[in-house]
Amino acid sequence: MSVQHDDLTFDRLGHASVRIETGDGLVVYVDPWSEVIEEDRRDGDVVFVTHDDFDHYDPDAIDAVADDDATVVVYEGIDTADLDRDETLLAYDESITVRGIDVQAVPAHNRADGEHVDEDGEPFHAEHEGVGLLLGFDGTTVYFTSDTDFLQAHNHLEADVFVPPIGGHYTMDRHEAAEFAESVDPDLVLPVHYDTFDAIETDAGAFVEDVEARGIYVELF
Repeated sequence: MSVQHDDLTFDRLGHASVRIETGDGLVVYVDPWSEVIEEDRRDGDVVFVTHDDFDHYDPDAIDAVADDDATVVVYEGIDTADLDRDETLLAYDESITVRGIDVQAVPAHNRADGEHVDEDGEPFHAEHEGVGLLLGFDGTTVYFTSDTDFLQAHNHLEADVFVPPIGGHYTMDRHEAAEFAESVDPDLVLPVHYDTFDAIETDAGAFVEDVEARGIYVELF
């Protein structure tokens, strides 16, 4: 299902893979993954990759969605030796402009003292292993948190559209994501990264109720 906000059209291809199309026809993909890409689209003008987990950095999926002249923006911490394309590297905390889109890298990780850690007590996503993205499209800001907890570094952030994970286990769960949404105070929340496999199954309907009770509009797309 497509969701329209201002001049932007959002499609969740599945999991955390999202397509955005502007009113001018610019097509943007964030974290495309082959498991949820049903066909070669090759219409992407810009492709963003936030971190190197297999379900976010997938060279085959990038090839499936990007056109021949696409700009591929990759977090600098990713080893892109197997990516047969030129890429634009995005540094931690860096701000750049790509194809008219203002791009700000935002911290994204699990807290070392939090619940989202592996058997050895190490965070599933350590600090500096990935970034979130704050994207500015001609007056509309869209915030993809990527795989993260709700961190102190996020308290000052604002966006018109907020795209958080809600599945828990590897990322914040639906409760933490609802608190995060209230902090960001967006016009629209579009949750991702849930119900793809057992570990991240959640009650998306309860998330909607929680966020709407805070006066914020939500779409499951």
